[in-house]
Amino acid sequence: MHRGVLLHEVVRLIGPKAGGVYVDGTLGGGGHTRALLEAAGGDARLLALDRDDGALERARRDLGDLARQCTFVQANFATIRETARAHGFDKVDGIVLDIGVSSDQLDDPERGFSFMRDGPLDMRMDRTQTATAADLVNTRPAAELAELLKRYGEEPRSRAIAARVVARRQVQPFTRTCELAQVVSDVYGGRRERIHPATRTFQALRIAVNGELAALADGLEGGLDLLGDGGRMAVIAFHSLEDRLVKRCFAEHEGRWEARPEGGETWVGRSPVVVRLTRKPATPTDGECERNPRARSAKLRAVERKG
Repeated sequence: MHRGVLLHEVVRLIGPKAGGVYVDGTLGGGGHTRALLEAAGGDARLLALDRDDGALERARRDLGDLARQCTFVQANFATIRETARAHGFDKVDGIVLDIGVSSDQLDDPERGFSFMRDGPLDMRMDRTQTATAADLVNTRPAAELAELLKRYGEEPRSRAIAARVVARRQVQPFTRTCELAQVVSDVYGGRRERIHPATRTFQALRIAVNGELAALADGLEGGLDLLGDGGRMAVIAFHSLEDRLVKRCFAEHEGRWEARPEGGETWVGRSPVVVRLTRKPATPTDGECERNPRARSAKLRAVERKG
């Protein structure tokens, strides 16, 4: 049975209740959905979204009787507001987003997300889209590749890697994950580091292929609009780019009072107004990181809508 990252913290912050209406915008293995429904009771409803049709089928099967309380929809959480309302979900009590690639996707070599397993250089979360990671590395100019690696992977050797990629593809186009991982490792000269040399490059390509940051920005705004008064949103991010985006969005919607030159104060912020439930992000315990090493970089932030 799949266990979601920061499971207890998500349930505590969302606070499921009898008859509640919830949205899991990143169903994955269904761990958060199971926990929310078990905590809420048999009359709760949940909209389960995922870009990956395989994830929907696996979760539908693994959730057993709880699946009867779910509406399963293949969709990008960027459209969470429109998709939810189209399926009769509005003014919801809670939303959870677990951003990034799922364990099932990482563990399947045919999906091409991991440099640890040889497979097609794919990285599409939604396999109905056409552009793959191989398309990016085989067609983008060196300067564009370097910018992509720097922006989305925070890769310090982005230009050197881009140049090596372009030189290699002129001899033979990239088709496999191991080919790209080897080129990146060669740039680093085989030196051992805290993380694998290809980690940042694969992260950057995955984000670019799936438009993840733009989807997150749209999903946050749509989700906040979808919440009812007192509804809560919990978001788990796994790297600094995502976490900064979540932190900034929540801070802007919480707003602040600023002094006016003519006297008095004025509120500056965005609607809908929220209250942050986590001033500092919740992080996994040492025990959870031991059980699931992929959880070690997770950061959970949550807000509650007010009016």
